[in-house]
Amino acid sequence: MPFALAVTTILAYGLLLPLTGFYWDDWPFAWIAKFLGPAEFIPAFRGFRPFLGPIFLATTSLIPPNPLLWQVFALVVRFLSGLCAWFVFSETWPDHKRQAIIASLLFLVFPGYSQHWVAMTHINQEWIPFIFYLLSFGFTARALRRNVIAKSTAAATSRGTRPSAFILDTLLALLFLVVGVFPTEYFFTLEPLRFLLIWFVIAREAKGFRSRLVETLKQWWPYLLVWLADAAWLAYYYKSGVYISYGATAVEKLPSLGEFLFAMGDALWKAGFYVWVQLPVLISQSISSLAAPTNLLSATLILASVVFAALYLRNLEPLYGEATAFAAPALCIGLAGILLGRIPSLAAGLPLTLQSSFDRFMISMMLGASLFAAGLVEFSVRDARLKSYVFALLIALGIGQQFFNANIFRRDWARQQDIYWQLAWRIPALKENTAILTDYVPIDYETDLSFTASINWIYAPNVQLPDLPYAMLYTVERLGGAALPDLRPGTPIQLPYRSLTFHGDTSQAIVIYAPQNGCLRVLDPAFDRETYAKFPEDLVAAIPLSDVSRILSGSPSPMLPDPPFSKEPSHGWCYYFERAELARQTADWVEVARLGAEARQRGLVPGDALEWLPFIEGFARTGDPESAARITHAVWDGEKKSHQGLCALWMRVQAGGSSGAQSSASIILTELGCGH
Repeated sequence: MPFALAVTTILAYGLLLPLTGFYWDDWPFAWIAKFLGPAEFIPAFRGFRPFLGPIFLATTSLIPPNPLLWQVFALVVRFLSGLCAWFVFSETWPDHKRQAIIASLLFLVFPGYSQHWVAMTHINQEWIPFIFYLLSFGFTARALRRNVIAKSTAAATSRGTRPSAFILDTLLALLFLVVGVFPTEYFFTLEPLRFLLIWFVIAREAKGFRSRLVETLKQWWPYLLVWLADAAWLAYYYKSGVYISYGATAVEKLPSLGEFLFAMGDALWKAGFYVWVQLPVLISQSISSLAAPTNLLSATLILASVVFAALYLRNLEPLYGEATAFAAPALCIGLAGILLGRIPSLAAGLPLTLQSSFDRFMISMMLGASLFAAGLVEFSVRDARLKSYVFALLIALGIGQQFFNANIFRRDWARQQDIYWQLAWRIPALKENTAILTDYVPIDYETDLSFTASINWIYAPNVQLPDLPYAMLYTVERLGGAALPDLRPGTPIQLPYRSLTFHGDTSQAIVIYAPQNGCLRVLDPAFDRETYAKFPEDLVAAIPLSDVSRILSGSPSPMLPDPPFSKEPSHGWCYYFERAELARQTADWVEVARLGAEARQRGLVPGDALEWLPFIEGFARTGDPESAARITHAVWDGEKKSHQGLCALWMRVQAGGSSGAQSSASIILTELGCGH
């Protein structure tokens, strides 16, 4: 079984592992570990989840902030979680070894949770506490089973070995419950599952509903006390004034009965059914897109995994226990696990959407969902061989879904590296206390807080406490809030960042734009607004704040440390564009023209026609009006939204260029019909 779990873990999560990196809060956590030290996690989590601080302290003391090492660690942790699930299921159903193995494999590849590659964050915040919680369930089941054996075997009881083992297992279960439930509220509502687990485990001993209920409560009460203690702690902590909300707070108004039932039905549908068939749906939706090669690889992996899983499960058929004896409690516990696991995120007013950051809430539903799926197939499929094939297909679909997810994170990491290197080429150095404003960066698994960490990593290698030198803020999210009240010059900017704070103001800012397809741009108010006619309106409104003098153009470009960044990529179009924009900032038109000529010689072309503008102006101002005119007409004919920008460009040349440039500008302006 450990070998099967290891192979499944590698197939599902390890094939693209070297091509993945840091995401979401990984960047802030990695930055803290690198520049402030692991001990900083204690004060950093004091206002969020204080019992998580020691977990981060322990793991970051052992593992440096290297994305590859954290992805390897995540692989090991997921393997251990599969072992722990197997421990729970096999101790609960010792006579159903095959079903316990299948449920463990379904748990391991559960396709409703796509956030595995946000490794540093979710290992510490959820997976380590979850593993402890699983161990708590497993030791409870083992303690009960030993107690049942002890009571039914007089000889064992007389020797006293079983009672002592029962006490030890119970103490371990209580200890693991404490370290599993206190660090995070994700699993707070799962404790009633232990009541059901006890109920079914003692079925062989307690006969009759009343005696069974009494015995179940008798066994559950120590865990209930720990659970109530955690509830009291949470109630105190959230009302103490120490707690700093992530932005998700308990809903002020409880949902109506109809809303609650709808949310529970939605959770059951998604976690119990839809997650197992979502991969074919995703592939069918994107079959004609750029992801088609990925779809082909996913399909190939699914086919190979079906064969592997089917052969493995067929060999387990001699271990088959009676189906109904497993299916009924598995369905009951599984259904309860799904519904109970949804309550924490529902209480915070958060949605449950698949293939998004919100599917991290599925982690508290995984145990129940895997049991529910195993019980449903056991109950509805009678033929043993067909049952093996159905389970093999579900396991293979889970593997394929996780590979599909891994490729999304691979593309995200590659796009991150593009942006970091474009920043390094365009912005060699920055004055301290500079805020970088943008509407948003079109990457799925980063926020402005994520980029704040990486920007400080690049530009402040010798950071001095207690202030944070740089910050990125998304206007679409921060404008009007405490961090960015408005866009008037001189407005203070204050961004709390765990135990540090960024202090600046809107007059100490630069504005950037990162298009979906194209190169990153620093927006400069020295150029007419018409140049940016294609940009979002809220971003255009921030352009007057952009003080490009805060970019220290005379400094050498920073060499991004590897890790966590990648080595400098080969110089494509965006390299020449960023360097030309930097040269244009200081009116070094000779350098702009040189870069443009070299890019054209290499056959490089932009993804956005507006990226020709600095080169057109460079050619026009350095005695190459033919190239400038030729590119101008090509851009004009191909991109209508460039017309205002081109007119503004040639008007600048006419107003401030050499006599030859001014003459060429007059001709071009007439040909284009600018001003008419």
